[in-house]
Amino acid sequence: MMRIAPPQSRPKGGGGICCNAEILICYKHLRRLQYNLVQPGQFAFVFLTARRRASVSASQVKALLNSLLDFLAHGLLRFSWWQIVLSALAMTHVTIIGVTVYLHRCQAHRALDLHPIASHFFRFWLWMTTGMLTGQWAAIHRKHHAKCETEEDPHSPQTRGIWKVLLEGAELYRAEAKNEETLRRYGHGTPNDWIERNLYTRFPILGVSVMMVIDVALFGIVGLSVWAVQMVWIPFWAAGVVNGLAHFWGYRNFNSSDASTNIFPWGIIIGGEELHNNHHTYATSAKLSNKWFEFDIGWLYIRLMSACGLAKVKKIAPTPRLIARKPVLDQETLQAVLTNRYEVMARYAKTAKRAYRQELARLKEIGAREKYVLMRGARNWFHKEELSLGEPHKRQLPEIFADSHTLSTFIELRNDLAAIWERSNASREQLLVQLQDWCHRAEQSGIKALQEFAMRLRRYA
Repeated sequence: MMRIAPPQSRPKGGGGICCNAEILICYKHLRRLQYNLVQPGQFAFVFLTARRRASVSASQVKALLNSLLDFLAHGLLRFSWWQIVLSALAMTHVTIIGVTVYLHRCQAHRALDLHPIASHFFRFWLWMTTGMLTGQWAAIHRKHHAKCETEEDPHSPQTRGIWKVLLEGAELYRAEAKNEETLRRYGHGTPNDWIERNLYTRFPILGVSVMMVIDVALFGIVGLSVWAVQMVWIPFWAAGVVNGLAHFWGYRNFNSSDASTNIFPWGIIIGGEELHNNHHTYATSAKLSNKWFEFDIGWLYIRLMSACGLAKVKKIAPTPRLIARKPVLDQETLQAVLTNRYEVMARYAKTAKRAYRQELARLKEIGAREKYVLMRGARNWFHKEELSLGEPHKRQLPEIFADSHTLSTFIELRNDLAAIWERSNASREQLLVQLQDWCHRAEQSGIKALQEFAMRLRRYA
């Protein structure tokens, strides 16, 4: 390959094919493109070669644009639409598990310990997919339990309205996260290491921004839709549905002091958080399912991580242990009843409902239609504690139970039983005497259902 020398002067005899100006122009172009010259006089060949090279450059640009469009259309993975949908669901499911297992059960309630590998994976993943900080989340949730259903509750639908919490739950969370008193008082014991201070807390938006780039790289331009789904998943399901709907609508296994409910018995979509009444009853339990027909997928993952040495369960809800009936109650029985008091009251409510149905059948049989209609209207609330009833229902209670010795006895004994563990200033000996007296009154009531309940209470151990 030979380089072209600068033009000196016109050759003697005029034998060149170009004038000096033409040679200078050719030289400049050829120096830039650095073409091979076989013979100095073959200018036509060089010109055609330059045109051909320019044409190749245009095709390369076109190919580059086509490659870019193909990348935006398919991404690196080149997934089909259903593979992209499954990928989005898988990633949002990991986010849900991170919230329920790491933020909720591990950090907020200390129901289990996680291995540092699992713990930091969830911290990093939640920073990438939600931008939430562990300390803020735990503090706000602990305050929710401490001030539940009051004006100080950060997100109660009972005080703020169901639609406010359901649709603006994330906004309520961000507003409370600015409350330094909440973070100082309720945020203790959460991670405060170097990476938390200098990365997660300092750059809360960086994680979700990187996640957007990753989604686009993997899935193409549709990755923006995947990223958008990730961004709204927790604000809708956790901040909206759990914080809102699970304190407004659903069924209740236990008569806890708040308005918490179980939305659905199978906790899969929200990682088991659907069983919210169970959680509010036993807040420090790592397992949220309680009945045989309930399923908590978060508990399944905890068991799998425990088998791999990545998790250690510290506490679950108590299970009643029954032995032979004791004629005289002792401290062991008292402790068992106090430990299982929510289960005791839930069973008592079921017993009262059976008596209620029998009373309805009796009224229908004797033709007391007006009394029947009045009592039937109370089927959803008559068994609840008076503190949880509204004023209209409280005023109806005397009229409903005026002509029913059975139901009035049930309600009276229910209030007395609940009062036993509410008397925090009483000694254990006093509580034992009160429980023994309660069992004696139930057995002497002449009501078979109450007698059977008292006999079962004597079997707790």
